[in-house]
Amino acid sequence: MTSTMTHESAIAAAFAAKLPTTEPVSARASDSSGDTGDAVIASFVGDASAHLAVQIIDDATFADGLADAPIADRIHDALRAAVSVLGAGVLDEPAPGDASAIFSSPQAQVFDLHDAAGATLGRIAVQITRTGTTAPSGRLRRIAGVEMDLTVEIGRARMPVRDVLDLEPGRIVELDRSAGAPADIKLNGRLIAHGEVVVVDQDYAVRITRILENTES
Repeated sequence: MTSTMTHESAIAAAFAAKLPTTEPVSARASDSSGDTGDAVIASFVGDASAHLAVQIIDDATFADGLADAPIADRIHDALRAAVSVLGAGVLDEPAPGDASAIFSSPQAQVFDLHDAAGATLGRIAVQITRTGTTAPSGRLRRIAGVEMDLTVEIGRARMPVRDVLDLEPGRIVELDRSAGAPADIKLNGRLIAHGEVVVVDQDYAVRITRILENTES
């Protein structure tokens, strides 16, 4: 078993263990076809990153008292426990969507979720998109604790001084970037990556979508 598959199995096991069920749930590698439809989808970005997709077939054994709540909310803690296996990082807000691409991906590992009686409660697909980086060299390790300013820029605007002086609450300033365009991620003012703004636990965060090989000088 490769280290990546070990990660996938550990993620699925941690997810199953944290589900709010009345009896223990286990995660076993699935033999069924990976292609499927709607599921709760969440992405984790850190030193190691992954996409997770969860289908809950039977939530009758859930003991959280939240039968009317969305499934995404009811399994949020389980998803947090699952990605904790990958170390530090940011889990975006889980949401329902078409997870066919994740379940059918050759890089994804699919697990069936079984209760103590062997009944299938659902499935989880785990797709590792980035493994942990190697340890820094000796010289880099010396400055590993040095803090740097990381900023996220969603757009800019040029305005004459008279318009700046006219700014007031409620005034809309149009930026030079369309809605949905990637944000610029800058380290100490230097462009290093692109990403998209997400909300995590009511706080803004940024999910890295592209690391630039040749950064701006």
